[in-house]
Formats: sequence, structure tokens, C-alpha cells
Amino acid sequence: MSFESLSLDARIMAGVREAGFTTPTPIQEQSIPIILNGGDVMGLAQTGTGKTAAFILPILQRLTEGPLRKTRALVVAPTRELAEQIHETAVMLGKKTKIRSTSIYGGVGKGPQLRAMRDGTEIIVACPGRLLDHINEGNVDLSNVEVLVLDEADRMCDMGFLPDIRRIIKKLPKQRQNLFFSATMPKEIRTLADEFLTKPKTVQIGMIAPAKTVSHALFPVADGQKNRLLFEIMDRTETDRVLIFTRTKRRARFLAQRLEGKGYNAIALQGNMAQNRRQQAINGFKSGEYDVLVATDIAARGIDVAEISHVINFDMPDTVDAYTHRIGRTGRAHANGEAYTFTTANDEPMIRQIERLLKSRIERRKLDDFEYSGPADNPSRAPKTGASQANGQNGGQRGGGRNPSSRNSGGRNSSSRNSGGRNANRRNSNGNKSNGNSSNHRNQSSNTSSGSTENSRSENGSTQANSNVSNQNRKPKSKNSSSNKEETFGKKSRYDALRRQRRKALKKTNHKD
Repeated sequence: MSFESLSLDARIMAGVREAGFTTPTPIQEQSIPIILNGGDVMGLAQTGTGKTAAFILPILQRLTEGPLRKTRALVVAPTRELAEQIHETAVMLGKKTKIRSTSIYGGVGKGPQLRAMRDGTEIIVACPGRLLDHINEGNVDLSNVEVLVLDEADRMCDMGFLPDIRRIIKKLPKQRQNLFFSATMPKEIRTLADEFLTKPKTVQIGMIAPAKTVSHALFPVADGQKNRLLFEIMDRTETDRVLIFTRTKRRARFLAQRLEGKGYNAIALQGNMAQNRRQQAINGFKSGEYDVLVATDIAARGIDVAEISHVINFDMPDTVDAYTHRIGRTGRAHANGEAYTFTTANDEPMIRQIERLLKSRIERRKLDDFEYSGPADNPSRAPKTGASQANGQNGGQRGGGRNPSSRNSGGRNSSSRNSGGRNANRRNSNGNKSNGNSSNHRNQSSNTSSGSTENSRSENGSTQANSNVSNQNRKPKSKNSSSNKEETFGKKSRYDALRRQRRKALKKTNHKD
């Protein structure tokens, strides 16, 4: 089958050719004719099979006829990145038509979204939360929706969006076309499909598993050795783009910093980033500005980059479905891909589930000349570079190994982010936590010390909490900071006792007078 045989509008075909599409993928070949005829579809296909175009093309064809500037198609997606990707696909394939598409999601201002809806848009691609906000505020009119699409419905189920989906569906006309697309079919999605789809045609492309063009390998390793193993693999392996998955946002951020310190063009993609930063990371990865993207599961939804040669699961995914979605980022469009997974002893139950899905045993690999019994490293600690290497080698810094000098501004104390030279939660040389409340005084010239002065070392090489007290009449510190404290408190106690004796003597003198 060719796209020409689908009898699409000439303007849409111009967009297809400009996008570089030549022949329909299996999901497109089976779904598009059904959708063009107005039938409901339950599409089951892994990511990377072209399912976005499978519903966008027939929607565009439908919208070439009928009124413009009314919302006639609604696409609901679980994440901002996926919503933006679908929106971009609609714009790309429909650029020769007058059909407008608008993406709606949180993390950005509502102003541009409001203007787009007021001006009129035929397609809305939305995340459930922000769409419900607009519905409740009366900003969007869904009374003319003719087609509803739920993309990656299984992921929306995992993220707890099903109640929101039901609330959205209640706002739509009862007479409409429903298209559900999912990589897997959990019970909840099957129940939802039975409830809202009318005599749907099920289109399933192969088994619900990673593409056959992807090869899988497990790397058994202790959690503390994962960083070194990753660096060794990256150094020894010829790669194109590499997508690395971590379980937590913190680990994604710090691992990207470590890779960048090793000379890789790496960037993190995780949920705590502002939407414009997230979009910059995705665009940079797509364009080749970054070769390595370190992401969490949710943030990585919507990444559609054909040049990803390797997916590395730095942490084992929590579910088999998550493994399917992760690995689906490589081996796209019949290209070959590699999927590496770092495993610990606790991951064996999940490994057995994945192997049952794949119906084969996954190869276990070990790197030659890699010291698996080497020193452990915390995968969630950032690398120490520059000033932090010079001042924090004994583990005195708090906060996950964050480089303190990177947050200095205007003489700000590098260990605490607070102005006024406050020294917070550093450790003294005998390993005890030192609270720097006593170092809040400014010196007499009103000059606060910079981060470099407070990071000075004592004679025995351990990091000292160098405060911003006055330098006048100051005695040099001894090697044992705890003994200094005892001496200081002892002097203070004697001084206070003398003051009390003097006050009593004055009271007696005044009484006699």
C-alpha cells in the first residue's frame, strides 16, 4: 500500500511528502482506512511504529471538509512532551491546509493557549489537568468535537488520569468517533474501551513488546558501581544518540552533570525542570546539540528521535510496561538498536517478567578488565569539580556532593546559599557536624568573605568551616577544632563568673551607701 492509495487530500499529501513519508507503516496501513470510514479503533502497537500519523492523517482529511475555527478534534496525551510532539506532527502534515492545531498543557502560561482558542482551532492536543482547568473556567468549547483520541492510554492509566479522562469525556458530544492507542492493554484500559468505544476494530501490530530490531543485554552490577560501569561502556562503545533512564529526578540531574564533566554533550530531562527548559533539552537532543539525554520515565514520553542507537536503563524500570516504553525509543522505524539494563540482585523478579514478555532469555554481559569490586560510588551525587575538589575531598560537604562554588553570587557563602557569610552545616575536622551560627558576625570593615576563603583547609588537610568573624585579636586554630571549642567555652564561663561577682560586689556597695 502507498499513501497515494489512501485518497488523501492533495494538500495533506504535500505535507506527507515534505515529511519524508514514503510508505505507510503497518499500524498506519491498517488503521487509516478504518478511521477514514468513521469507525472506532483500539490500536495496540509499541512506540516508534508511526501511530501518531495513523490518527493525525485521517483527522486532517476529515477536517478539510466542514466548518473551520471550531474545535472538532481532541487528542489527550499523558505528558507535555508527547502532547507537543503530536501537535508538531499535526502542524507538519497539515501545513498546506488551513487547519490549526493548539497544544494545551501545564507548566506554561495560559495566555497563548487562551488566544489560540479564542482565534479558533480545529485540533486541540492536551494534557488532562490543564484541559480540565480550561473547561472549569469556561475557556474552551468542546461541543463540536467529532473525534476523540486517547494516545498512550496505558500510561495515562499508570499516572492516575482515568478519573480526569472520564470527566473530560462527559463534556463531549455523545455522537463522536473514538480512537484509543496504547502500547499495552491493562485491565483498566480494556474496561474504558468497552465503556466508550462503539463496535471498535482492534488493530494489533505484532506482540505487545519491544521491536524485534532491538537487541537486549543485562549488566549485573552493584548499585555503587553503576557510575563507573556507565562511563566504561560509554568510552568503549560506538554510539549515535544515547538515552539513559533513571528512576529519580535527582539521579537524572546528577548523572547528566557527571557525564558533562566527562566531556559528553549531556543534558537531563526530568519533571522538576520548567517547561521551556524541558523543551530546550528535547529540541537539543533531536538536533544533535546533545548526544546524551538522561531522563525519567514520565519526562521522556514524547521523545521521537530516529537516531537513538542505545537505550541504557541505569535503573531497572518498575513495570514490564515501563520497560516496553523505554526500549521503544530505539529501534524505531525498523532501525537497529541496543538496550542495556544495569541490574542488581533485587531486580531478578522483574527480569523474569521481562524475559517472559520477550519469550527468551536476555544475555548477561560483563565488561572485560572492569573492576567490579572497586570503590563504591553514590549514583545520586554530583561530581566534584574545581573548587569543590580542592575543598571537599574528605566528604565534608552536604547536599549530595553539589558543587558549592556554582551557586556563589556576590560574595555569597558557598556552603549555605545565604547572604551575610553564613556558614551552615559544614563538618569539622573530627567528623562532627559544626553549626555555624557563631560565624554570622561580620568583620569590622563590613566585608563578607568569599566562598574561596571559607573553603580553606587546616594543617591536617581536613575541611574547616572558616567563618566571617572579625580577624582582630583572632588566634590561629589548632588541629583539633573540638578542643578549640572547649577552650573558648571555658574562657567564656570564667569571664561570665567574674562579671557576676563584680555585679554582686557593686550591689553590696550600693546597699551600704
